[in-house]
Amino acid sequence: MPAGSSACTDIPSPAVLKQQITDAMKAAMKSGEKARLGVIRLILAAVKQREVDERIELDDTQVLAVLDKMIKQRRDSIEQYGNAGRDELAAAEAAEIDVIHEFMPTALSDDEIATIVAGAIAESGAESIRDMGKVMAIVKPQVQGRADVGKVSGLVKQKLG
Repeated sequence: MPAGSSACTDIPSPAVLKQQITDAMKAAMKSGEKARLGVIRLILAAVKQREVDERIELDDTQVLAVLDKMIKQRRDSIEQYGNAGRDELAAAEAAEIDVIHEFMPTALSDDEIATIVAGAIAESGAESIRDMGKVMAIVKPQVQGRADVGKVSGLVKQKLG
């Protein structure tokens, strides 16, 4: 991959994603992309903070969860800045989301999500909404970082309800 493009196309094997982010940081340093470098450093700091807090080495699924959380935080900020008429701050948050998205795997299509949900319902033997936790436990690791978990949860409710 070229130095400027670090986009993931699929969930890589353990610890590969963190290395890709580190490599992207080095590339941004060399090319003098200060804004991009700042966002990448924020990503690595968030990953490191979670590793220190939990005293573990994060695998790629856990790094994706950190990235997912960072995107959600920035979307909330964009909404708040937009409501307050602070368009320049909203634009800065949107630019950060663009950089974070470079490290996310490709999004799942609605059909792929429906297939994963149907498989999880069959695998868990879920029959009613009371079994939603079992289904989500199977679905969540498969869609993490590749689909909005809230939307997926709504689909599970719809299928079970």
